[in-house]
Amino acid sequence: MHYLLSHDPISDTTPPFGPGLGAEARFLGVVRELEDGRVIAGIEYSAYVPMAEKILAAIIAEARAAHGGHEVFIQHRLGFVAAAEVSILIRVRARHSAPAFDLCRSYLHAVKTRVPIWKRPAETAA
Repeated sequence: MHYLLSHDPISDTTPPFGPGLGAEARFLGVVRELEDGRVIAGIEYSAYVPMAEKILAAIIAEARAAHGGHEVFIQHRLGFVAAAEVSILIRVRARHSAPAFDLCRSYLHAVKTRVPIWKRPAETAA
């Protein structure tokens, strides 16, 4: 599987590289403790999972058709994610570094703008 929507924490394990791939770009998005100038405990993420998975698969297929062979894995947390915890991981492997960085940035943009995942900041207890 090339994507995962899960309530589980994001693991930082790195599988072995596929043949011919020599570069990996990885993006980890961490929940900040401030949202619009307010201190928060974390963020509650929700998604329409069937549509989100369909769109993630389409994003990956489109990128592969446009940019050729590369490996990608995208994981986005659902449910409550505390401040300072990782909420999204994008790992892209390609033959060379420049395409890996470009694809990683492109995948992040596509997830943020196309995938139905919503966030609601959770206030800290007073």
